[in-house]
Amino acid sequence: MDTSSPRTVVVLAGGISHEREVSLRSGRRVADSLAEHGIEVTLRDPDATLLGYLRDTKPDVVWPALHGASGEDGALRALLEMLAIPYVGSRPGAARLAWDKPTAKVIVSRVGVATPRSISLPRETFRELGTTSVLESIASELPVPLVVKPAMGGSAQGVSIVMDAAEIPRAMVDAYTYCDVALIERLVVGTEIAIGVIDSGDGPVALPAVEIEPLSGIYSFEARYNAGETRFYTPARLSTEAAERSADAALRAHTALGLRHLSRVDMIVDAEGTPQFLEANVLPGLTETSLLPLALEAAGHDLGWVYEALAVAAIRESRDRPAE
Repeated sequence: MDTSSPRTVVVLAGGISHEREVSLRSGRRVADSLAEHGIEVTLRDPDATLLGYLRDTKPDVVWPALHGASGEDGALRALLEMLAIPYVGSRPGAARLAWDKPTAKVIVSRVGVATPRSISLPRETFRELGTTSVLESIASELPVPLVVKPAMGGSAQGVSIVMDAAEIPRAMVDAYTYCDVALIERLVVGTEIAIGVIDSGDGPVALPAVEIEPLSGIYSFEARYNAGETRFYTPARLSTEAAERSADAALRAHTALGLRHLSRVDMIVDAEGTPQFLEANVLPGLTETSLLPLALEAAGHDLGWVYEALAVAAIRESRDRPAE
């Protein structure tokens, strides 16, 4: 590393979102990987003292490992920019766009990436237009099978696979538990993959696709974070052409959303070999069962080296770019 290499890094993990435990696991892995490279790392759980602590200590860089709204909706990143502290990850505006799944789908579709047909409905829609009328409209325009999920959120929380139209009301209730807007999306059958994108200053690079095969058939919260409940294949078992299409789609999505440093793009490759965009994650999971670390290791990268390289990129860019 050059003289931009950080001496002090604060890794943020925990928070108050539904994904707190996952965040703590991600943060510990990042902190350990950086510490192995001789960097002084402080692992902090955000609380009322955090901003004052950062203002006083002025670490070289902040490494957010916060999942859920507290780390991915852009608010914390905006505060870090106000404090003029370099941080790893996407800037506030891009984070907000990716956090909102319906908005991200529209933006990504405009650059030629396919995405399943869907509709997003705020909770108030059912009160204003009547539950029966709304459900009948959904059934006629978006026939089952469907996926119903919160329009914002991660780790498959509040996500339901709907095989019968009678199951939609229950699925909507589950989604609304996590967000006031639900996304109803056509279920695409195919190969579920995740492609990590890394950019440490030389332009975004797509990592090998990770294929996800949950033993239960559904990549639920438990399947994501409990070892042994999901089989992963890296690289994914795709044809050369489908793999190339998927990598291109991931890079297009990352760029269209204006993401920075790292992201994970989730897709389904359908029977025709077309990657269908589902969502982009500005702070993908970094636990021992998470997909981005699997892809980095499959590509032959040392995790600590990559995490340090991203910290270096954050420091450089903070010097060169104005605040958003």
